[in-house]
Amino acid sequence: MNKQRIIQTITIVTVLVYTSLIAAWQLMPANLDFAIQAPGADNRPAGKTRAANDVVIGEYFMRYDNETSALSGNWTKFRGPLHNNIIRTEDDIQIPSALYPEIWSVETGEGHASPVIFNGKVYFLDYDEKLSSDALRCFSLETGKELWRRWYRVPIKRNHGFSRTTPFIAENYIITIGPEGHVMCCDPSSGDMLWSLDMQKEYTTEVPFWYTGQCPLVDDGVLILAPAGKEVLMTGLDCLTGEILWTTPNSPAYKMSHSSVVPMSFDNHKTYVYVGIGGICGVSAGPEDTGCLLWHMNEWQPSVVAPSPVQISDNQFYMTAGYGSGGVLIELNNSGNKWSTEVLDKYKPNAGISSEQQTPIFHQGKLISVMPKDGGRLRGKLVSYSPSDLHTPLWTSAADEKFGLGPYLVINDYLFALKDDGELYVYQIESDGMTLVKKQRIMDGRDAWGPMAYADGMLIIRDAHIVKCLKII
Repeated sequence: MNKQRIIQTITIVTVLVYTSLIAAWQLMPANLDFAIQAPGADNRPAGKTRAANDVVIGEYFMRYDNETSALSGNWTKFRGPLHNNIIRTEDDIQIPSALYPEIWSVETGEGHASPVIFNGKVYFLDYDEKLSSDALRCFSLETGKELWRRWYRVPIKRNHGFSRTTPFIAENYIITIGPEGHVMCCDPSSGDMLWSLDMQKEYTTEVPFWYTGQCPLVDDGVLILAPAGKEVLMTGLDCLTGEILWTTPNSPAYKMSHSSVVPMSFDNHKTYVYVGIGGICGVSAGPEDTGCLLWHMNEWQPSVVAPSPVQISDNQFYMTAGYGSGGVLIELNNSGNKWSTEVLDKYKPNAGISSEQQTPIFHQGKLISVMPKDGGRLRGKLVSYSPSDLHTPLWTSAADEKFGLGPYLVINDYLFALKDDGELYVYQIESDGMTLVKKQRIMDGRDAWGPMAYADGMLIIRDAHIVKCLKII
């Protein structure tokens, strides 16, 4: 081998080695990164060395573009403005014979996290397998252009996707809960970190098998979480600072489920209702006894819970879960500030209205759901029931209209339902049932389970790998 060829070989080998080192550093998981902690990140002092396996929530930030918008429509939290997946709007919702136009489309990591929309911007959680990172991503609602991304390394393995929670957004903050129970609060305009919380470290939370499904609830500037750890069942934190304002002792010994906390009012007493692994509870929302455990019950305790509870009257709420759990109707009674619960009805999924993953909608006095795979002859169908008879359907979709684990929401007098293969169905809601008025193939999708979001005439839909925006007015 001559001298020139030796030099060329050494040069090529050197380039390959350095390229491999750079690539390895970029893809290096968090538990191998021993870099000096950036000042201010995760509320730690400057210069503190990060330990092995330590997650630095929100450590990295990328800004791609700046855009302003005149749009003012909002979808601020899980299940929309009123926490019921129903929105009344003055927008002229159209059901044209032509296809709804696709405004933009974004590829994502595998997941089911649904977006929030605020003043012309769309935000959702996403997981990047190559970087082993959980990220809050911000996009323009009008163009789909990514504006910024706040992310951090947290190595986890795929388990029917990664991220699956919906943020909460307001004017001054956006709050997320990542797959491993990491709470992150950012400025929604700049993307700056405000504060963070690791529920596993702070509360000894045991994250559910399919990662965190609980979505953050904010009530009058207070973040409500149900960490269901060894000591703390529920807690309230100041949204701007992360300061812990109150805690509820975990005397029932519940563990965290995939279900979210829901605010309800019983006997004029505002209550946070939570269905954990081990039972159902109600925690006072005050003002005089905020955080006090008012009642709890264990007559119905599925091993896996994804839907959230649905209030159907002044003193009753409905709950359902998958994997053979079926449904339950519960009544609350208050006598001298002593609360009691009574199970009015309980049944298996093939005997009445139930759901495996999505939370049913209570609309115009009727419960609307998609039946689970063990729902007997109604499996996969869209159905409606009266709360006075949870066993006999008032209406069911046609034999070929089955939706799997897909989401659904109500906009004015229309129900939008997404099959879990990516086909959108639109029904006109009537007094005695629903009439199919439109269907459209949105994507040749897979596992389209993430809840939809709506604002400013735009409907955001996703499957496990793609988020799409449709214009429906």
